Amino acid sequence: MENIAKIIDQTYLKAGADEEEIKRVAEEAKEYSFRGFCVLPEHTKTAKGVLAGSGVKVTTLIDEPTGASTHQERMELAKGAKLAGSDELDVVMKIDDFKNGNYEEVLADLREICGVLPTKVIIGSGYLTDEEIKKASEIVKLSGAICVKTATINDPLDHTELPEKAKHVRIMKESAPGLLVKAAGAVRSMADLEMMVKAGADIIGTSSGVEIVDEAKGRENKGLEDGRIVE
Repeated sequence: MENIAKIIDQTYLKAGADEEEIKRVAEEAKEYSFRGFCVLPEHTKTAKGVLAGSGVKVTTLIDEPTGASTHQERMELAKGAKLAGSDELDVVMKIDDFKNGNYEEVLADLREICGVLPTKVIIGSGYLTDEEIKKASEIVKLSGAICVKTATINDPLDHTELPEKAKHVRIMKESAPGLLVKAAGAVRSMADLEMMVKAGADIIGTSSGVEIVDEAKGRENKGLEDGRIVE
């Protein structure tokens, strides 16, 4: 798999992280040329200060883990992220409203947020049935988002349940044709990444981007050594 860094949104969502931590991880994101660097709203400005002009997109996570804030609060977070220099938003769908069948409210909320910046919508697939994943993906497609995403902080699916997440990715891909699909939550290795990409993921969200790329480089170097003719 060539240049896997270009499909990785490196993620650093540590609450209470200081400015030096954010700068350090942002510098790694720049060094590895990741697709993006995803942070909490309070860290957006610092991340942008490091990554401006690098080609690495700064993404701000909005309203984790279940989208429980009011629409006005969510809009304020989105607009604040834009002012701080964010290039994209990763916004959590209002999962409780969705589970209660308030689809029009969910769609109206997302439509306005998607007008602020290019937006990836997190549906929290681990909280949903397969039919709900299909419905949520259809709503995201109508919202004006660029991408539908599986999960964020406190994803109900752990590393042992990655095959279930891969199934969710397939449903999302089929239900929202034309949208990017982002798989996130417990993706920690090349094998994990490959499982998600095979299922249809276009973007991988992970805090293990450095380790995954280094693993891929190690594989490549081993392949070269194995193929070398030693005289």
